[in-house]
Amino acid sequence: MASFKKYQLSMLPIHLFFIAISAMFIIPLLAIVSISLSNEVDLSKFGYQLIPLHVDFDAYRYILEYPMTIINAYKVTIIMAFVGTFVSVLIISMCAYALSRSDFTYGRFITFYLFFTTLFSGGIVPYYILMTKVFHVQNTYWALILPLLGNIWNMFLMRTFFKALPDSLVESAKIDGASEMRIYLTIIVPLSTPVLATVGLLTLLVYWNSWFASLLFITKQSMYPLQYLLQVMLSNIQEILKNMQDGGIVDTAALNKLPSESARMAMCMLAIAPMLFIFPFFQKYFAKGLTVGAVKG
Repeated sequence: MASFKKYQLSMLPIHLFFIAISAMFIIPLLAIVSISLSNEVDLSKFGYQLIPLHVDFDAYRYILEYPMTIINAYKVTIIMAFVGTFVSVLIISMCAYALSRSDFTYGRFITFYLFFTTLFSGGIVPYYILMTKVFHVQNTYWALILPLLGNIWNMFLMRTFFKALPDSLVESAKIDGASEMRIYLTIIVPLSTPVLATVGLLTLLVYWNSWFASLLFITKQSMYPLQYLLQVMLSNIQEILKNMQDGGIVDTAALNKLPSESARMAMCMLAIAPMLFIFPFFQKYFAKGLTVGAVKG
């Protein structure tokens, strides 16, 4: 009994540490929700609150004034995110599987070449010319998908996982006459669910939060993804407020009709809400996918 109490006391600092870490993640999310439901008057007078003094949906009403625009942006983002994630995970896993094989002749050279690309960039101008003058993908879904296709860090993560799988599985399959593609599809992929789910989640988050490719290659509003559309709306709000102030419109009531800080957080909630629902389905694979294969043997 005494040893059990001693164990509980020794674990108390660890529990308090992780409670503090959890609070650091939860409190900002609660603050975002609270600010998005607050009005501009309360925010200007009392600052940010974890619990809104007066619940106000003006920020959401302003953003959703034209709902079809938001719905279309969600459509573009969903197509971009899920198609891009599927194609990216497919390419990354096939490349990682080839590089994980010890009998692949050019494995070291290709690994060094891929790693070298993470150290240097060709620059925005050649990148823009390649996408617009060579591939001609501006104002298409490919302009949103191609720039993020094939993350090298994820490929190395997946290669490490594949290396941890027993070589005897591949050898026995080859003895039975299985082709490389069949080994990959029927043996490697089913055994790699944790790392595939982890890389898929990381890739999905990158695509969902992507906006820079839209800034460079998208000019049609019907092709705006969610993140870029929200950024444009926020810029419009700031420009309107600036014009009102420069034009001598200083009436507080008039300025408060146009949400600013609350609109920022409402946009944030619209952007992150779908990912908050998706993450729990990947959570059980996430930690395992990042750690399994880290130690081989």
